[in-house]
Amino acid sequence: MITKTFFEESSELSQVKSALVAKYFKVWASVIVNTMKKSASGPKQIAYLDLFAGPGRYKDGTKSTPIKVLEIAIENPDLREMLICTFNDKDKDNTQDLKKSIDEISGIETLKYKPMVRTREVGEEIVKMFEQMRHVPTLFFVDPWGYKGLSLRLVNSVLKDWGCDCVFFFNYNRINMGLSNEAFAEHMDALFGKERADVLRGKLATLSPDERELVIVEELCQALKEMGGKFVLPFRFKNESGTRTSHHLIFVSKHFRGYEIMKDIMAKESSSENQGVASFEYNMATQRQPLLYGFLRPLDDLADMLLVDFAGQEIVMRKIYERHSAGRPYTARNYKDVLMKLEGDEIIVASAHKKGSFGDNVLVRFPDKGA
Repeated sequence: MITKTFFEESSELSQVKSALVAKYFKVWASVIVNTMKKSASGPKQIAYLDLFAGPGRYKDGTKSTPIKVLEIAIENPDLREMLICTFNDKDKDNTQDLKKSIDEISGIETLKYKPMVRTREVGEEIVKMFEQMRHVPTLFFVDPWGYKGLSLRLVNSVLKDWGCDCVFFFNYNRINMGLSNEAFAEHMDALFGKERADVLRGKLATLSPDERELVIVEELCQALKEMGGKFVLPFRFKNESGTRTSHHLIFVSKHFRGYEIMKDIMAKESSSENQGVASFEYNMATQRQPLLYGFLRPLDDLADMLLVDFAGQEIVMRKIYERHSAGRPYTARNYKDVLMKLEGDEIIVASAHKKGSFGDNVLVRFPDKGA
């Protein structure tokens, strides 16, 4: 089946995708649980929701995201008591295989809430149901093998509630083609919003392939932000030759803390970096093309931006990172490295701190513009 192609044939890329989601789930769950423990009121459950779950294992037998998430929960006493997992797939063969894979997990009986596995088509009915629900803190993973069923309304139907974050995966090439084909207009309108999709169709006709990709991903990110997803972070997957984009994984959150956690995870899973700045893509060909990335100087660019954007200000490192990093590829470590270099070059003045480190509360004084 076409809908299973990526799952079956691109196991290395699929495993990176699965690792990103599972690693984020582990840290996200810890943050949410610790926050709940400090509150006398509020929900005492958290959830993981996957509407396109697949069969549970890749073609070669390795574990996919549902199995990894459940194993993380089994290892954590709090999650064993609090986690509710719902897995769905419209393919009955997939859900049967997934149930079998779940039953075979060692310790699965220790979970207070038995994982729910359903076989349903994702469409208007599910969206309406989610819109009317008040969700407990939920990590929502949407991996529709293409784009059918993926919509702004679907993402927002879960993201609207406290503690809810979303990760979704889509086939870039199918969306790129869908925007140029009237037969798929309904799906594209649902994904981008009709007005934005119409504008986007007009823009794409004169653009090169690389420009088309930049515009499509940017417009999707902007649509998510307008919907309420304040922090949006894309991660790109290249094909095996490294010549074309195959998929994008996009993370959406209303909170900087979630954005920060996923940015660090994505940076570590990136297949390349330059000056310590991650590419935020997985490209199996990168290691064969190291010179391609040597012409960019991303940390030098960051230094220049900080001197302009914070000219004349006194501000602690943590606030610099929170205010400046959204929509940029830099991690907290990148900011600290740049600030230490600027301090060493006597361009900025910093409060006392340990040599070789730059703590979150170090106060930085930037020179005035033109100084």
